[in-house]
Parts: sequence; C-alpha cells; structure tokens
Amino acid sequence: MFLLGYDIGSSSVKGSLVDAQSGQCVAQAFYPPHEAPISAPKRGWAEQDPNDWWHYTQIVTRQLLQQSNILPESIGAIGISYQMHGLVCVDEQQQVLRPAIIWCDSRAVPYGNAAYEALGNDFCLNHLLNSPGNFTAAKLAWIKHNEPEIFSRIHKIMLPGEYIAMRLSGTIATTVSGLSEGIFWDFKLNAVSNELLDYFGFSNELLGDIKPTFGHQGEVSAIAAQELGLRAGTPITYRAGDQPNNALSLNVLRPGEIASTAGTSGVVYGVLGEVNHDSLSRVNPFAHVNHTVNSPRIGVLLCINGTGILNSWIKRNVADRGMTYQQINDMASQVPVGCEGLSIIPFGNGAERMLENREIGCSIGGLDFNHHGKAHLMRAAQEGIVFSFKYGIEIMQQMGMNVSRIRAGHTNMFLSPLFRSTLATITNAPIELYDTDGSVGAARGAGIGAGIYHSAEEAFSTLNRIAVVEPDVKHQQQCVEAYELWKKRLVLLLSNNN
Repeated sequence: MFLLGYDIGSSSVKGSLVDAQSGQCVAQAFYPPHEAPISAPKRGWAEQDPNDWWHYTQIVTRQLLQQSNILPESIGAIGISYQMHGLVCVDEQQQVLRPAIIWCDSRAVPYGNAAYEALGNDFCLNHLLNSPGNFTAAKLAWIKHNEPEIFSRIHKIMLPGEYIAMRLSGTIATTVSGLSEGIFWDFKLNAVSNELLDYFGFSNELLGDIKPTFGHQGEVSAIAAQELGLRAGTPITYRAGDQPNNALSLNVLRPGEIASTAGTSGVVYGVLGEVNHDSLSRVNPFAHVNHTVNSPRIGVLLCINGTGILNSWIKRNVADRGMTYQQINDMASQVPVGCEGLSIIPFGNGAERMLENREIGCSIGGLDFNHHGKAHLMRAAQEGIVFSFKYGIEIMQQMGMNVSRIRAGHTNMFLSPLFRSTLATITNAPIELYDTDGSVGAARGAGIGAGIYHSAEEAFSTLNRIAVVEPDVKHQQQCVEAYELWKKRLVLLLSNNN
C-alpha cells in the first residue's frame, strides 16, 4: 500500500508517494519547474489563482503515477500540507470568486490592528493567543470593506489546503489547527470565536465543517479521480499548514521538541505542552497537529527574515569570486568562536516580528580594521544567524517551553557544520538531521489519519536520521560569551530604534 502526500506551496506544488510498509519514498515530483507566479496588483499585495494550484496538482499526480508505475488502487490515503494564512473565497457552486490573498500579502494589517485594539490585548492573547494581525480573518475583513460585492457572494472561505481538499472531494471542511492559524479559534472556550466573528461582522456559516487533523476528511470524487488519474473513493485523512506539517515530518510532536529550517528566512517551531502566549506577540502560537483539549500541544512559530539571506550576501559580496559555500564554511572555521569580538546583527531583510515588528537593518559591531578580515565576517555572519535563533528560543522558554532537542532537514544552512554546531552549543540541545520534506510528511500523516499506522511512533519508525550534532562542551563558554556580547549590541540597537 502507498500513501500520497501533497505540499501546496507558493512557489510550487510538490508530491510524494511513500511505501506505507517500508517508509521509503518511491516517487517525487513538483510543478512548475520555475517558481509559480505571484501577482502584486499594488505594493504589498500578493495573490495567486487557486485554479493554478489545482492545475499543478493534476500534473504532479500524473507524474508520480508515471514515475512509480503503481496502480491508483494501491494508494490507501492522501495527506495535504499547504502554505499558511492564505484566503480562498468560493460561491455556492464552489467557484473561486477572486484570486487568493496569500501569506505574504500585507494589505490586511490595518484591519487586524484595529481588531486588536477593539477586542483588547487581554482577549486576543488569552483567547486567540495572537493579535489578528495579518492573518486570514483580517484578510477577509479587507475584502468585506473593499470588495463588498464579492463579499456578499461568498459561500465559504478556505485556506489553500482546504481548497485543494475541496477540489479532490467536493466537500468543504476545516480543522482546529486551520482555524487557529486564521485566528478564528478561541482556546479558552475551545470553539470558534464568536467575539471575533461579531466584531468583523462575519457569519459562522462562512467556515467549513470542523474535521480532525488526522482522520477522515473526505474522499476523492469521480470528477477529481478522472482529472488526476486517481481512484474515486480514496480517502483524504490528513491536512495541516506547512510549518506544523514540517514539524510532523520531523516527528516533532512532544513538548520541548523543536523543528527548524534555515533557508532565505529561518523558522523555529517549538511544541509547548500548555496553552500560552507571548505577552508582546513576538511569536505566534497555533494549535499543533496533535493538539487536543485534554492534551494541549501548541506549536509556537518564530519566523526570522534575516537568516540564510545574510549568508548568501556574504557569498556574493565578501567571498572571493567562485567560492562555494563549503569553502566559505572551511574559511570561517579557521576563526575562533566569537570572531575575536566581531558581531553581525543579521536583521537586514525587513521588519522582524520577534523584535516587535521593528526594522533595524543589519549591523556589524566591533570591527577592527587592523585585525578582522573576510574569514571573521564569514564566521560572524553564521554566528549572528545562530544567535538570532537563540534569541527567539529564549522567548519560547519564557512561555514555559523546555527545549530538549532540535530537528531539521539536512539542507540549506544545516549543511554547514559550523552553523549547526554553534546552534547545538548555544542552545545546549542536540540537533538531529533527517532526510525528509513536507510532502513526505503529509503522506505519513495520511497514514496516521487512515489508521494504517497505529501511532506516530509507528509512522516515523523508518524516518532516516542522517546525523546527530551534540553541543560542543569544550567551546560552550566562549559561545555563551559571544552571544551575550551579540545580545548586548542588539539591545543597544533596539533602544536607539525606539
């Protein structure tokens, strides 16, 4: 039996077929080969056509079946991962009414901020765990105020993954995890927030029926089966946003475990064993994939804009022409921990939420023209990125999270021995590196939801762990001192930026 996983991203749709018994990925495909278009009719806007996602899904599915040469009847369940915080609106015929407003669109910020002021800090953070900010509810408010004719025709709203599930099954449903990422869920009442709906003037009927994250969410319809080449009746048994799903992909389900990525931007996603929030809203708590009322699991999301983009800037502007990242890592490793007093604050890629949405830019501190060279800058960049992760993890610890381990895919910045050793050392948490991705995780999630796996432990028993990076005890004190100096310089920058 095989499991089919989709990852509906803003750059492409990726799919994987996983052998349920062996856990091996037998086929992978993605489309389009170049980044999918994002429309920006005005500055700060970002839209995509949901019909394009479906078109990409069709192509990917047929590629997977062709690569693997398996029969559609052998696919036991389907799981879906998707770009978070988007908004899809359909009418009663399930036709898309306008392009989807996706995660990086900022037009709704004033509506979320107004809701935060009207509903109050106490209500928003204690009940919703977040400010409505720029999340799905605020995006819908923008449509109501700026496109009233379209708003009047909306039958249901959906997140991107819910739209793909609708196209697969013909039914519209949501999950508690999905509602929480849209800031519709009241964690105090364990129900959709009527206070939020009343404030915005939304009907509860706009939301889909609530289904479990792991469990029966619909079946592939005859129409979809013909369009994709699948078997009608194949169950859809798992759905989650990309960051909770990335955590699932790495088997991050227990309190204190952290899933991390470090590409152009960086993400730290940790699991908290109680319902809690950050009083300054510097991180975003949502219901994790395995959250229940009796056994709370809150996924705390920290996004850092200035991470791998700094390392790539160093490669383009500091490294000698033609140097590879491996050569940069080797050169940086020749410099002592702490870079002999040199620090780089890496926040040069826009406003940072963990800095209370301040935009302070990238800064170099302690530069000595008579001593520091290219290698110092290379190491200071990687240490600065690590220290930004540590700074965010401290916020999570203030919320009650006891960080025990970090799991990550063996890709991007985690390919650097210097980066991952420094992160393990400063957090005092072992880093486990795995060979997996979001579409494979969605396939395993489908196996859990369909009961093919009796537990998450069984589902991830075949997860391929590549390496474990232990804290470097020998250099831990120097690392702590370098971090304290970095943080002191950051605090000074923040005070000057007030």
